[in-house]
Amino acid sequence: MKPSRPPSGPLSRLYQPRNPLFWLMLTLNALSPALAWVVNNRPLNAWATVVLTCFALGNAVLGTFLLWRLLREEPAAPAQDDTP
Repeated sequence: MKPSRPPSGPLSRLYQPRNPLFWLMLTLNALSPALAWVVNNRPLNAWATVVLTCFALGNAVLGTFLLWRLLREEPAAPAQDDTP
C-alpha cells in the first residue's frame, strides 16, 4: 500500500528544502532587512546610502520573484522505496 500524499497547498509548495531556489530565496529575504537596517542605523554618505538602498530593493524584488516561482512550481515528489 502506497502512503498517501498530503494535499499540495501553498505552504507545502513554498517549503522545499531540497530545492536550491528555496535557500536562495531565504537568504535574499533575510539580507534585505539587514541592508535596510544598515542604511537606517549607520552614518553613511549619500552614495553609500543610495548603493545599499538599491541592493536592498534588488534583494527584495529577487527574493519575491523566487518566492513566486516556488509557489507556482509543483514540489518534487519524495523518493519512494520499492523494497518489499
